[in-house]
Amino acid sequence: MSYEQAGKIAGESLEYGRKLVREGEKLKVIADKVEEKIKSLNGGIAFPVQISINNIAAHYCPDINDDTEIKKGDLVKLDFGAHINGEIGDCACSINVNGNHDELIKASSEALNEAVKKMMPGIELREVGRAIEEIIKGYGFNPIRNLSGHEIKEYELHSGAIVPNYDNNDKTKLKEGQVFAVEPFATTGEGFVKDGKLSGIYNLVMPKNVRSGREILEYIMKNYNTLPFARKWLLANFSEFKINFGLRMLERENIIQQYHQLIERSNGIVSQAEHTVKIADKPIVLTKI
Repeated sequence: MSYEQAGKIAGESLEYGRKLVREGEKLKVIADKVEEKIKSLNGGIAFPVQISINNIAAHYCPDINDDTEIKKGDLVKLDFGAHINGEIGDCACSINVNGNHDELIKASSEALNEAVKKMMPGIELREVGRAIEEIIKGYGFNPIRNLSGHEIKEYELHSGAIVPNYDNNDKTKLKEGQVFAVEPFATTGEGFVKDGKLSGIYNLVMPKNVRSGREILEYIMKNYNTLPFARKWLLANFSEFKINFGLRMLERENIIQQYHQLIERSNGIVSQAEHTVKIADKPIVLTKI
């Protein structure tokens, strides 16, 4: 039942976080409050809260020194996960902050609803992608083709099969009991993302014995396992110098990797909608409340 518990915590936290997104609010304040909400519901944070605005599709994680505020007209994506014993509920929504983005948000939201209906045993993944693409294009926008949903396994946020946002001709069939994060991205742009700035989000790739950065590595392994974590989370236990040195050494040894922010290639505005779904004859939306 851990997936169900994690999904419920994530869904409840998403509704809480949605109400925090308003003009003039600082991103770091929203992120901190959402992470505290997850903890208050006895969940673990599966990956850092991301608050990506306008042409940034994903992986914007406000650091402690980031004073960015939400502005009138912004389209804000709130994306995060909760976990219980490594079993994850991953969810996201888009919020229109007094702008002209209602149709773009509807495109990703309705694409998600249509995709969820198809998450049944025996359905080919390309069929899910086709449904997403048709809805988004029907609104006059483009799906982002190099972002996708993903299978989830214990302590593996991105595991195994992907859920495309277009018909990619993948004939892999869904199986009873699999768990997927389904996340359509719709954009006013051409429909591809590129790497932007480094995000301050890392994950453990290949643990091994090291001398430099060993204390940081041990802390990561004990507290986050293979789940993504934020540099800022380490500040409660280590000095900034020790963190920066340790992370740099671990990256150099390919023990950890850092994610980039993902920017729509033609600077189009991006919306996102996401739920975690368990495959069944009647698909079970774990993050819906």
